[in-house]
Amino acid sequence: MITGTDKKTIADYTELWAQCTDNSGYYGSVALLQDIFGPLLSVEFVKDKEVCDIGSGTGRIVNMLLDAGARHVTAVEPSGAFAALKNNTRSREERVTLIQDVGEALPPDGNKDLVVSFGVLDHIVDPLPTVKAAYRALKPGGKMAVWIYGYEGNRPYLFVFVPVRRIARLLSPAVLRSFCKLLCFAAEGYGVACRVLPLPLRSYFLNHFMKLDHDKRELTIYDQLKPMYAKYYRRDEATTLLSDAGFVNVEVYHRHGYSWTVVGEKPSADVR
Repeated sequence: MITGTDKKTIADYTELWAQCTDNSGYYGSVALLQDIFGPLLSVEFVKDKEVCDIGSGTGRIVNMLLDAGARHVTAVEPSGAFAALKNNTRSREERVTLIQDVGEALPPDGNKDLVVSFGVLDHIVDPLPTVKAAYRALKPGGKMAVWIYGYEGNRPYLFVFVPVRRIARLLSPAVLRSFCKLLCFAAEGYGVACRVLPLPLRSYFLNHFMKLDHDKRELTIYDQLKPMYAKYYRRDEATTLLSDAGFVNVEVYHRHGYSWTVVGEKPSADVR
């Protein structure tokens, strides 16, 4: 069921992606895709596979998957970013199916080898229907990979940013973007300090944030502050997110000590 909060989050992302449609650089690279998968899945697994991306935004992950050799990608996006998604995948349209809808509306065709959803489920009040839809869309033995915010490792960040987010939601988009520019310079200074000091979130800053172009760093901060709803998952919650939908062999990776990558498998003999 789509809640009022979910609808507001979709509207927030419509606003965000209308202004930020460029996915160049490390931000849209296969190297970043492998970094998100971590040790749980290799980008080689994607090659020649039928894949679905839930919450495709402007097509960043879709193009990563295609660059990694996916045979075909089904892209699901409910927001007004759909126009940018279509434009950013136009040159490969024969390998892409676009669905303008929420994740739980994914057709249960059972022909997908892999379903991914990165930075999406943590913005849905009740993500279980979406995960169940992914389960139904997969072949027996198929996998789902999700990336979500983590609670463990983020306590210093949450102490600062949760109050800031409450204020940010009251700002107009233009004012918020100006505020994010200021925060970005501060974050970049912190990233430089991480090179010589063992500061909190050091791995995240050195292995992700500082690899992004400056405009993508600003976008990352805006993305943290603007959405109506954001959940930071504990390890056990990250695991049950998939296991409650029927996935087995669920594995969790604490990516750079601040977020979770979770991979589960649909049983080969599905009795559900």
